[in-house]
Amino acid sequence: MPVDAGLKTFVFLIVLVVGGIVSSILWSALGPVIGILFAFATFILAWLLSSAIRMVTQWERAIVLQLGKFVGLRGPGLFFIVPLVQAVSRVVDLRTISSTFKAEQSITADTVPVDVDAVLFWKVIDPEKAVLEVQEYSQAVGWAAQTALRDVIGRSTLADILSGRDKIDSVLRSIIDSRTEPWGVQVTSVEIRDVTIPAALQDAMSRQAQAERERQARIILGESETQVAAKFMEAAALYEKSPTALHLRAMNMLYEGMKDKGSMIIVPSSALETMNLGAINLAQMQSNINAGAGNGAQAPIPVVAPHVSTAGDPSMGTATGYLPGQI
Repeated sequence: MPVDAGLKTFVFLIVLVVGGIVSSILWSALGPVIGILFAFATFILAWLLSSAIRMVTQWERAIVLQLGKFVGLRGPGLFFIVPLVQAVSRVVDLRTISSTFKAEQSITADTVPVDVDAVLFWKVIDPEKAVLEVQEYSQAVGWAAQTALRDVIGRSTLADILSGRDKIDSVLRSIIDSRTEPWGVQVTSVEIRDVTIPAALQDAMSRQAQAERERQARIILGESETQVAAKFMEAAALYEKSPTALHLRAMNMLYEGMKDKGSMIIVPSSALETMNLGAINLAQMQSNINAGAGNGAQAPIPVVAPHVSTAGDPSMGTATGYLPGQI
């Protein structure tokens, strides 16, 4: 409903009521003919006054035509026109307008069908051109935006559309603005909201991304193995120079393995020989035997640990050791 409809109705009723009162007085004083003629004239006057009054809001402008010819813009606020000679043909909204448009099944430069949804922000800066130069400027802007979007998609690859939206938005704004400038319309911005690609292509891209991540994981794992091997080589060089450090490390490993819940670990004899545990224990036992014999005391005798059967696993070998004992 136009904003001036209530004002026009109010003026029409006021003039009609006043004219009716005056007509009734004239009817009584001068006769019915004069009263009827004045009432008819009052009705015509009320209609002319209500037709002459116009009002538009702050963000609107009225296009006024006089006998079919453009005579100017009116508004905002209250203004008057000449009834029967002038007319308001169109009221133009000057605010920024947002409209959505899309390009369905458009083919990119790398022959990929995509559906693209976008939103356009525009406004009328010249109401005269918007009304006189194009029939329906809002519809024309929508068609211009859609054709420009299809044109840009056809010249871009799928990767450009997915990763370079800011650049595509800028190109679209320039193209659409150049087409709508003769119509008195200015495009402020264009934003791509969504890009839809076929499901089969989405699966292929997902597999490609998964394969790329797996490749990166394998490369990182290989680099980690190289670094670990380098550290092992450094540790081996240090242990080679210090057998005592190797022995302490071996004992620490056994302790860490047995400290939780009193667990028992069966160590192959080959591992003991490799870590020099047997040699060190034997040297210590021999030293104790020699010291006891020199003092005339009973020397401790070596006690062999019970043999652990390794029939099921020949690689285990025999777990042996030496424990001091008293006779």
